[in-house]
Amino acid sequence: MTGQGPDRPGADEAETRAAAREAARAAALLARQLGRLAGSAGRGAWRSGTAAAKEAAKGTAPVFARAADRLRSTGPRTAPAAPVAATVPVDQPDTQSQPSPHHSVRPRRRRPWVIGLAVLVGLPLVILAGYVFAAFATLPPLGGVAPEAAQRALVVEAEDGRSFATRGAFQGERLTEKTLPPRLAQAIVAIEDRRFYSHWGIDLRGMARAMWRNATGGGVREGGSTITQQYARLTSLSQEKTLRRKIQEAFLALRLESTLTKPEILVGYLNTAYFGAGAYGADAASRRYFGHGAEKLTLPEAAMLAGLVRAPSQLAPTRNFGGAKERADLVLQAMVETGAISQSEADKARAEKLTLHTPPETPPGTNYFLDAVQGEVKRLTQESGDVTVRSTLNLDLQSLAEGVLARRLDAEGGKKKVGQGALIAMAPDGAILAMVGGRDYEDSQFNRATQAKRQAGSLFKLFVYLAAYGRGYFPDSVLVDRPTQIGEWEPQNSNNRFRGALPLRQAFALSVNTIAAQLGEEVGIPAIVAEARRLGVQADLPAVPSLALGTADVSLLEMTRAYAGVLGPGVPVEPYLVRTVRGNTPQPLFQRTAPKPGAAMDAQVQSMMLDSLQAVVESGTGKAARVNGLAVGGKTGTSQDYRDAWFVGLTPDMIVGVWVGNDDNAPMNKVTGGDIPARVFHDFVERAQKVLKGRKRPAPSAARAEPAPAAVAPAPSPAAPATGELRGVPEVVDTGTLTIRGRKVHLLGVVGEGGALSRQLARYLRRREVICSGDPASARCRLDGDDLAALIVTAGGARASEDAPSDLIEAEDQARAERAGLWQRER
Repeated sequence: MTGQGPDRPGADEAETRAAAREAARAAALLARQLGRLAGSAGRGAWRSGTAAAKEAAKGTAPVFARAADRLRSTGPRTAPAAPVAATVPVDQPDTQSQPSPHHSVRPRRRRPWVIGLAVLVGLPLVILAGYVFAAFATLPPLGGVAPEAAQRALVVEAEDGRSFATRGAFQGERLTEKTLPPRLAQAIVAIEDRRFYSHWGIDLRGMARAMWRNATGGGVREGGSTITQQYARLTSLSQEKTLRRKIQEAFLALRLESTLTKPEILVGYLNTAYFGAGAYGADAASRRYFGHGAEKLTLPEAAMLAGLVRAPSQLAPTRNFGGAKERADLVLQAMVETGAISQSEADKARAEKLTLHTPPETPPGTNYFLDAVQGEVKRLTQESGDVTVRSTLNLDLQSLAEGVLARRLDAEGGKKKVGQGALIAMAPDGAILAMVGGRDYEDSQFNRATQAKRQAGSLFKLFVYLAAYGRGYFPDSVLVDRPTQIGEWEPQNSNNRFRGALPLRQAFALSVNTIAAQLGEEVGIPAIVAEARRLGVQADLPAVPSLALGTADVSLLEMTRAYAGVLGPGVPVEPYLVRTVRGNTPQPLFQRTAPKPGAAMDAQVQSMMLDSLQAVVESGTGKAARVNGLAVGGKTGTSQDYRDAWFVGLTPDMIVGVWVGNDDNAPMNKVTGGDIPARVFHDFVERAQKVLKGRKRPAPSAARAEPAPAAVAPAPSPAAPATGELRGVPEVVDTGTLTIRGRKVHLLGVVGEGGALSRQLARYLRRREVICSGDPASARCRLDGDDLAALIVTAGGARASEDAPSDLIEAEDQARAERAGLWQRER
């Protein structure tokens, strides 16, 4: 029979619904009576309070007189006093008889403290009754809360198919009574509301139990709301924590029980509840965490989902898998206690390994890229529903880009007054391989790679020389570096010196301003603007002579795209972040096809420009960007007063743009494009070659959890160590320094940390033998065959030094990207 629960016969269902309707009618009648009572009690309390106040206002003398009378009347007696006739009113003198001359009968008066006590006790009850009535009178309709239009969920994959991020709210499919998984129903009832099938919407016994456990447990450990109350709150009330809402929640629960069956309430609740990580409803949560619909939930998966509804944000397994697993174990035990499963089934479910369908959390640094992806998906398709996006992002290059930029800014930013930076790595066809929009997304979501508009400085000379080469000039054409005046404008070189006659190739490499200004005047500013537009620059470009030296505000993405046009087969190069968009249908909602190449650049002009770009790196202002064994070209740019510094470089595989500066446009300490930006380019490209050739990343730390020390590690062998080796159980000085058999050993390339990280390392190494080789001042040590320094740095236990081996620098970049150890941010 519909509505039949696992612990109540179905024949009682009609009786239950009838009782619930009767309870609702009784509640309405009670509310009306309470209203009348509140009015009359309030008037009575006012009159009593007024009388008490008047009595008190008579002064203190009568009070002391009455006290004296009472004292005298309590003296020794020889005979009991005659009782007062019952027919004589206590507040009026007896006019029929005279009092005895030895004993006067005093009229009895109302005691002021009695009246005050009545007011103190009665007034709160009256106020409470009025509050209950007001809550009842303002009850919203059932289902009156309209759900907000949730942003559709995006699952974002990297270029190699690895899922690494999610955005938006997952909706999934709505469950029905027929599709509701029995195990999930049993689990949610066991942990949230064991008497769900027997109460009328409000469980007084459960509320009393919760109050007792919270009082004895020193805090809120258990809630008293039934599933019906929670469903009423989710669909009809706000989430404010007030007494009024709680009262309305109880009334609405009674109303729900009188209109819906128990299975209908349970299904509605599971379709509405939030399960964390952007998943609303049990089916959405199942797809979000386990990669399949709710109908395929296993017992341990159902237990984990049921455990999330109490604290979904804290227990979401993508954020706190250990906490979610502990809660799931409690759910399994609750199911045993309710008889839903046996103890052996619970034990088997606990031992079963759960695998999440998605990664633990979105890597923080990728959020700038994700913001851009979200905007592009919205432009590409308007279809509703959850979608999966295959992006262009290379996760290894992204991690490398974040680490390289952060290392440089950490090392030199303070001294050189550099607060921010951005980086874009683009494939020759326009695919964005990596994007860093700032130092920390959690501090600022402003994307300096795509949104910031800053003066490009000499980076803009690309368009000046392209226009000149297209109009008859050659790299060996000679112009004179000399004082130049164009109208009222007098351009100056950065060193305020003049070099005389120079070929254009050398003038471009040394970024000579006067020659660029002369070329601009010769070819005309409109021709320079036309070249910039042809290569994809969309910013406003003022037609003034100083435009030749980069006085226009442009974005890093625009300039990186423009330089990619020099390398590519056609212009403009169209940057893109999305390859495919898939929904719930077999056919993709969007699939990027190979773009048609734009208008081809003149081959001779292209060759001359590439030659000039290489000269910048070989012998000009960009020498810091040189990479051994790799052909590199590029251009530096520095705006006035050192407010912006740029470098955009080209390799056969990609185009990389770097910008550094300050958000408030404050000048840096003489930082040029050939300084920090060129060094960031060098560090990134040099190590990116290994990534692009397929080299695997360092092994990640085991969920960044501290491994348990060996239970019975053998004592170190007393035998003498081999020549050049030092072995033994170490003592930890800091995370980069150990003491082994009385000798201090410094790990090569590691800048140690003390404090909590040092203590964690000491616990990890307890009773475990370490083997070190080389000079103790810069030793390489092994633990169970693994490089100890790499393990420490990958887990975020230490920094890599400036001269550290490349594997340690890569390990630090990985730790930064994962926010591990000392790189962890407050959330």
